[in-house]
Formats: sequence, C-alpha cells, structure tokens
Amino acid sequence: MKRTTIALLALMIPAALLTGCGSAESPAETPAMNAESASEKPPAKASEGEPAEAPAAEEAISADFAADDAGEMVGGEGDRKGALDDEALDAAAEVPSADAPAEIEEPVELPPYDSDADAFVLTAGEWNDNENWGFFSNLVKGGNIEFPSFGLDPTGRVAVKCERAGEPVRNAVAALYDGSDLIWSAVSDADGMAYLFYDPASNVSETLTLKVEGAEDVTVDASRKADQQNNGKSVSQASYQVELTGDTAVYDTTEVMFILDTTGSMSDEIAYLQKDFSSIAEEVAAENVVFSVNFYRDEGDDYVTKCNPFTDDLRKVQSLLNAEFADGGGDWPEAVADILSETMSPDVWSDDANKIAFLIFDAPPHDGREEQLQAAISNAAKMGVRLVPVVASNSGRETELFGRAAAIMTGANYVFLTDDSGVGESHLEPIIGDYEVELLHDIIVRNIREIAG
Repeated sequence: MKRTTIALLALMIPAALLTGCGSAESPAETPAMNAESASEKPPAKASEGEPAEAPAAEEAISADFAADDAGEMVGGEGDRKGALDDEALDAAAEVPSADAPAEIEEPVELPPYDSDADAFVLTAGEWNDNENWGFFSNLVKGGNIEFPSFGLDPTGRVAVKCERAGEPVRNAVAALYDGSDLIWSAVSDADGMAYLFYDPASNVSETLTLKVEGAEDVTVDASRKADQQNNGKSVSQASYQVELTGDTAVYDTTEVMFILDTTGSMSDEIAYLQKDFSSIAEEVAAENVVFSVNFYRDEGDDYVTKCNPFTDDLRKVQSLLNAEFADGGGDWPEAVADILSETMSPDVWSDDANKIAFLIFDAPPHDGREEQLQAAISNAAKMGVRLVPVVASNSGRETELFGRAAAIMTGANYVFLTDDSGVGESHLEPIIGDYEVELLHDIIVRNIREIAG
C-alpha cells in the first residue's frame, strides 16, 4: 500500500506495543558514514530496560542497460522520498537545487494499541539498488554514501542478463575469472539477472572473463579510471547479455531462513516474528517449503549464535521462536559476522533448492571482521542465497550501508522498518528514492514467493 492510503489500514490494526530499543555508547565513525550521517550517529544500545533517545530522523533492469550507462535514476511509484538532503538530491538527480524543500507528509496518526488484537503489525519499505543502479551510482559519486562497508564493496559490479530465445533464464551459474582465478560466482534470478563483483581496490586485471554455463565466454572491461568530476569516485557500469543453449535447473524445494538479532533492543521485532510466523508460513507453506530460525547476540551474552536446521515442522519452528527473548548486547556492534559465517555455509543449504534468508537486525558487525563477512557474502551469492536485510529501529547509517551492500551482492532486496506502525523507537530513513510503505508481513511473503517462483 502507498503512504497516502496506510491510514485506512491503521483503523484496523494495533499501533504501539513496546518502546523497544535502549542505549549505551555511540558507535565509532566508520568509512561507510558520510559527513552528514557522522553527525547523526544513533544512540548505542543500553542495558535492558533503560530507554534510549531515538535517532534524528520497479522498474527492473532490462536487456537495455543504456539508462544505467548514462547514470539515469529509476525510482518506484511510491509517494514518499527517502531522507535525502538537498545536496544529496542534487547529486542523484543532477538538477539545480530547489528554493524550497519538498513537502513532507505529516506522520500518520494511529489509534491506541489494542492488546487484545490478534495481529502484531510492523510497517516497512523495500528498495533494490541493482534495479536502480544509475541512482546508486550517483549517490556514490556524489559522496552521499561510501563503500566499502565492513569489507563489502558493491561498486565493482558486473551485471549479466541470461536469456534463451529472448526469455530470461533462471538458475544459470555465472562466474567471473581473473585468468584462472575465480573472483565471484552467482546464480541468476527469476529475471535472468546475475550480479558478479570484483574488488576495485585489489590488483585485478583490466580485462576479466565472464563464464556462464551453456554460453560463450565474454571478455569484461574492468578498468576503473578515476572520475575527476566526482572526487575520483567511480562505479562500474559493466553489463552484458548472454545467450544460453542448454537447460538450467528447476527446483521444487524452497528453503526459507530467518536470522534474528535477539539482543536487548530487539523486543518489538522478536515479538513480531513470534506472532506473525504462523501467518507467513500459512501463506507460503507447502510440502516443498522448509524453514530455519537462527539467533545471535554477542560475546559475553548467554550465547553468541544459536542455529537450527531446516524443517517442515512448523510447530517446532514456532516453539523455537517462542523460547527466545530480548537480552544482552550492551555495546553497539553485534555478532553479525559470526552468525553469517555459520548460516551462509554450504553445508547448511541444499544444492537443489531455491534459497532466501532474512537478516532481521538493528546494529552493524564488529570492526576487524571484514574477511569473515566477505567470505560469508561470497558463499551466499555462489549458492544462490538471496540475503534480505530487514533493518529495525534505532539503526545508524553504517547499518544501512552494510545491509544494502549485502543485498546488492546477493541479488536481494533491502528492507527497512518505518515509523508508520507507531511501534517501537524511530526508524532511520534510508538514502533512497521513492518507495511504498507496506506491512512487513506482505514484503516477506512476496519475497519468498518470488524466490519460490
């Protein structure tokens, strides 16, 4: 639903539940933060029960990549803009500054929370940087967002459109090589798109080789000359279309994983999944859909990671969810690298399945875990796991950029909670284009269905 119509739904749903996040110590500035966001660091999480101050406030890629090459922005049809300041908007849209700021709609007023209501409702937005690559490129060139973020740099992207007789090919295996060295491997999605990445800071050759099973090899131009008009910042616009001759795999099974931060600031999100899981499962469940729930906190807590295998026993999954509660944490970063290393391991997933994982979190990884995170995201892309970040309340800009990089590099959507539900603390407005406000439930169900085909 769009922002202008969500008020109608508000008459039917609960509003505020728990006040949510607490705070302790602000995160240190990272290279992923721009000048503006550095002055808007989110309050770090405090001991449980201590309130925190809230932080200050498709068009898909087609075979014709000319728009991206020209840096054209592509946005959604929603009624609300992301939190771009005038300078950021100018850099992204390449238009003169307006004399007056754009109108911002007043917050939606919701009725008091009904504790007897059946549904626990969270609202969210969704964005896909791969499908809006011109927009993303202009943000990077303008210095509005910066990478790498905790070791993840999606700016060295090679987009590949896999087709057969003019139709998109799903589950095609694409790989990028520097000589005989494999750099990145990915699996094409329902639109036939596969995204491969090379590290702009590494000593890769200026020409790389793109290999797709069932298609001829392609020579890739990986030269990255500094753009003097954009402070030397550049973003790869490499894009290729390949014609496949052989068949690709079609999978009947779909594996759906939830990865949940259970530290002290995540009460709302834990309660949401506990209440809404059965409804999500009911809408997407079939004999060939299996689920896994996994939890993490941080060093010094009752546990760091707690992982569970995939199962079709929904009662067992619900029981595992219901046993969890928010506790621990205390500093800002959490054990994101640890949980991704465990869950994005090849021995966790089936070879012959569609794969999607939702990472529901509100804090970034610890510094110094860059190689661990790179390996986890590379494994996810190689296996065809679409890692969908769901960024919760009281998150900072560095959490947003890490989540967006992980989504880009695994061919997934970036999801973020919004304030429209009235639940929890403030939610950071991401630096994106127009988007629609929807129920988080609907976004999760749609993403699962798209992956399952």
